[in-house]
Amino acid sequence: MDNKVFDIYKQLEEKNVLLSFKGMITSELLTTILQIMESKMDHIDEKPKVKKKVFNILVECLQNLYHHIDQEDFVHVPTEDKSALLMIAKANSEYVITTGNYMKTSDVEPLKGKLDLVNSMDKAELKAYYKQVLSEGSLSSKGTAGLGMIDIARKSGEKLDYNFMPINEITTFFSLAVKIAE
Repeated sequence: MDNKVFDIYKQLEEKNVLLSFKGMITSELLTTILQIMESKMDHIDEKPKVKKKVFNILVECLQNLYHHIDQEDFVHVPTEDKSALLMIAKANSEYVITTGNYMKTSDVEPLKGKLDLVNSMDKAELKAYYKQVLSEGSLSSKGTAGLGMIDIARKSGEKLDYNFMPINEITTFFSLAVKIAE
């Protein structure tokens, strides 16, 4: 098995990855991930305010993965590709939560538009937009109101770093990196 495992270990160490997961996202897994992160942040004696911020954003990111990996949308995708990716790293006083998942290519433009809109707003505009979307109260077919990305941007205070990588005409891989500074 040569040095591949060690190479992966070194890459995770170099990027200060606290937790990395690739697989199917289940409700049980969400709870486990939150417990692991609580333990890790307790171990490094993280400040309660930072811990709360990381947890709130992590919950939103996990909910996005859980709600938006719809098995029916990916009947053409091999089972191993229906999984998602989650990584949490800490460098100095900044956490980075990175997620990745497959999505329908037809959904890319609407999501990109929402992300660009959120990224174009300042703190006050995000707060007003959040209230507007909340008061409109329309739910998507997945039972969400589209508040997740707005909430992530509000709580992180940072622009959302995202990428869409086309896999084929039907499927695209979406990645999101959220920075959380103290």
